[in-house]
Amino acid sequence: MKKRALISVSDKTGVVEFARGLTELGYEIISTGGTAKALSAAGVNNIGISDITGFPECLDGRVKTLHPAVHAGLLARRDLPEHMDQLKNLNINTIDIVAVNLYPFKQTISKEGTTLEEAIENIDIGGPTMIRSAAKNYRDVCVVVDPADYGEVISRLKAGALDVDFKFGLMYKVFQHTAVYDTMISTYMREKLGIRFPDQITFAYEKKQGMRYGENPQQNAAFYAEALPVKGSLPQAVQLQGKELSYNNINDTNGALDLLREFKDTAVVACKHANPCGVGLGKTVVEAYKAAYECDPVSIFGGIVAVNRTVDAATASEMVKIFLEIVIAPDFTAEAIEIFKAKPNLRVLKLADISAPCEKNAYDMKKVYGGLLIQDRDTTLFDESDVKVVTKRAPAPAEREQLEFAFKVVKHAKSNAIAIAKNNSAIGVGGGQTNRIWAAQQAIEHAGDRVKGAVLASDAFFPFADCVEAAAKAGITAIIQPGGSVRDAESIEACDKYGIAMIFVGQRHFKH
Repeated sequence: MKKRALISVSDKTGVVEFARGLTELGYEIISTGGTAKALSAAGVNNIGISDITGFPECLDGRVKTLHPAVHAGLLARRDLPEHMDQLKNLNINTIDIVAVNLYPFKQTISKEGTTLEEAIENIDIGGPTMIRSAAKNYRDVCVVVDPADYGEVISRLKAGALDVDFKFGLMYKVFQHTAVYDTMISTYMREKLGIRFPDQITFAYEKKQGMRYGENPQQNAAFYAEALPVKGSLPQAVQLQGKELSYNNINDTNGALDLLREFKDTAVVACKHANPCGVGLGKTVVEAYKAAYECDPVSIFGGIVAVNRTVDAATASEMVKIFLEIVIAPDFTAEAIEIFKAKPNLRVLKLADISAPCEKNAYDMKKVYGGLLIQDRDTTLFDESDVKVVTKRAPAPAEREQLEFAFKVVKHAKSNAIAIAKNNSAIGVGGGQTNRIWAAQQAIEHAGDRVKGAVLASDAFFPFADCVEAAAKAGITAIIQPGGSVRDAESIEACDKYGIAMIFVGQRHFKH
């Protein structure tokens, strides 16, 4: 039988060279539609699919390769005489190589204004069927879905043959490719239907980078991005300088970006181990950075700094005074970039849409051994209609402003968490404690002498009045918390005793 290759691709990268290489090796090329035109235009002889099937393409091209002449040629096992005899009796030739990539469904739904009808028309039927048939018979058929593999296929053929292990690797790529393709389709449909938590769920991710190791050196790791780009997310950042991002860098930076999105004013967030260790607002970026730095000059060392405005020379000059792992911002002036070059290991990331809000349908996921926890992202702070002043004294307007600032910070600290704020600066953060009083004591200790006249935020209710007692002793004037404890009355009474204003907002923000 003739050596045949079937080539039908939407991504025509390298396809002419691949087809020409196969022709030189004695393969007869079968092709369809636009691929056939591209090959013919390049002078590569090819046979139309209808010449193989004896049946015209129909239904606007929806049916062209779905035919026994194609699939029998792909699925026939060469080691089974009865299969080969059947092909001979049916006058069907084997197909030895298949190069197919699928209709551009991802590119179609990524465009603004794509209709449901347009999306459906870009769901490939024949392509997945062909490559799955070829992959199932991988011992006899070489199937290529990634243009990056064209060169190696030609090289191996020129060297003699395609070994089974190599073809098995290409088989794996097929089923991975179709799994991701079908996942994008099902995700698109799920979102159209408004289904949040189906009985079965899959997600599509693409490898962004490999890593030297994970959270610890004994753990292997890689970083994956969602198959459809998410505006304002870390995978969309462009690295301008510095070492490759590590697992911990990525995790910590993601935490900094989550907190940074809370602010519309000029803000700088510093994080360490995904916990905020400095948050500051300012009229200028350098003012905001100094406010964030002064929150905790010890913890910011080796930390992540996220900025929601262009970093200028004045700010860069302050940043390079200490060791930082990462600076991420929507842009940098040319002068700032030059200043950062003095710290070649500093990772400088540009994320143009850094302030973009989280997508409406985004999930928050946590892998557990043998399972996956999925929930909506915590994208709200509190509903103004739920705010209640529960003490005799209401917070003054200036206190109210600082209370909201502090609550934004505490929302992103590991629970149990307490945040203390003053003058648009998080002067003390206590997080990740097994009881709330320890978190309060930690935050108060970090704040030091600045604590007098500050405000305090708690991510969940006070189970006892001990946090109020500690706050009063430190000189804190106002408190914001969700409320909802059976002992709320004790905390309210303690606040009234010390003249502290306290508001309940009815919404907690645990973060584990």
